[in-house]
Amino acid sequence: MRNARNVAIIMLLALAVAFMPGGSNAVDTIFTAMIMAFLAGISWMLYVLSRQNQLTLATLRDSRRAMLYGALGLIALLIAGSDKLFSTGGGTLLWIVLLAAAVAAIWKVWTEANTHSF
Repeated sequence: MRNARNVAIIMLLALAVAFMPGGSNAVDTIFTAMIMAFLAGISWMLYVLSRQNQLTLATLRDSRRAMLYGALGLIALLIAGSDKLFSTGGGTLLWIVLLAAAVAAIWKVWTEANTHSF
C-alpha cells in the first residue's frame, strides 16, 4: 500500500510538471538545485580528504603538490565548462583527453606519495 501511495505521489508531480504552465522552469530549477547539491557534496568530500591527509599533502614536493592541485582545478573547470565542450565533437574529445590527463596526474601523485623509496 505504501509503494502505491509513493507511485501516486510521483505521478501527480509528473502531471503537474507536464501540464502546468511554467512546469519546465520548475524542472530546470529542481535540476539545478540537485546539481549544486552534488557539487557541494564533492567539495565537502575533498575538504574532508584534505584534512585527513594533511601530513601526506605537506610532505609532497612542491612540483607534485602543484600537479595535484592543478589536476583538481582542471576537473573543476571541466565540470563547469561541460555544456560548452559537449556542444561539438571536438570539444567532447578535448574534454575526454583533458579529463584523462587530470586523472593520470592525480594517479601519478598518489602512487609516488604511497611508494617508499629509500
